[in-house]
Amino acid sequence: MSARQRRLSVLAKARTKDLLACWKDTGLDPAVEVLRGPESGLVAVRGRIGGGGQPFQVGEMSATRVTVRIGSGEIGHAMVAGRDARKAQLAAVIDALAQDPAQADLIESRIIAPLEKIADEADQRLRAETAATRVNFFTMVRGED
Repeated sequence: MSARQRRLSVLAKARTKDLLACWKDTGLDPAVEVLRGPESGLVAVRGRIGGGGQPFQVGEMSATRVTVRIGSGEIGHAMVAGRDARKAQLAAVIDALAQDPAQADLIESRIIAPLEKIADEADQRLRAETAATRVNFFTMVRGED
């Protein structure tokens, strides 16, 4: 996975309130031109049997996409689940800023890394809660069969 794919994935999966908190922490306020969107619509969701089998149509989900250009000329894209246009636009602005070498380290350290940490902590909490409810089943085999 490339750095940009990782960044876009983290931004798309982050909760809006966490994303806004990290954004405010940077103090950045670039000039932004919206090139496309925000557009909300449905996207097809595909799955594979067993993770590697034949693909099939699972269903559809709503998504919002945005493309922006910041003042320094970089273009950012974002697509997020749901209809949160504000989150999608902010993610696109962050994507554009991260392409500017002068801002890339700030974006990584103040936004992407903290959001990844929040997601990892939430995942660990969920795993712990799930493990606490695990039931182990076993079968006894009779020796006469």
